Amino acid sequence: MTVVQLVQKIIEPYPESAALKTHIYAPESPLMCLCLDARGFLFGPLLAQRLGVGFVMVRKKGKLPGATVSVAYNLEYGKAEAEIQVDAVTPGQKVVLLDDLLATGGTLFAACELMKKQHAEIQGCMVVIELTELKGSDRLKPYSVFSLVQY
Repeated sequence: MTVVQLVQKIIEPYPESAALKTHIYAPESPLMCLCLDARGFLFGPLLAQRLGVGFVMVRKKGKLPGATVSVAYNLEYGKAEAEIQVDAVTPGQKVVLLDDLLATGGTLFAACELMKKQHAEIQGCMVVIELTELKGSDRLKPYSVFSLVQY
């Protein structure tokens, strides 16, 4: 399956982007697609383009130019830091987080923590693959998690 086919599969229940926008967030407020380093960048921009909204990259520390805000988090095998540019998301802005894989939820949880720091409104998380046995979606509560494929 190509990336374009994957994005089409994610949004196929919504024939018009306006219907998808209504499903994800209140139409009076802008939405940003927040995509996680690096495979989230494969389909995040396509979804953002389809929705007619902005695209923000969450990167590993030290990869973004300019002023950034970061959060440290634990991985199964160590520690890491994720960051966004400080002016990428404004307070009160509605965001949806996108990634390729949800395993233990550490990276998506860190992205949620970044959004809390920015006082953004998290509308939910979307992933291509969810490894359900690892219960990563439990770590992301109270946010909703949409996964295309579950194993």
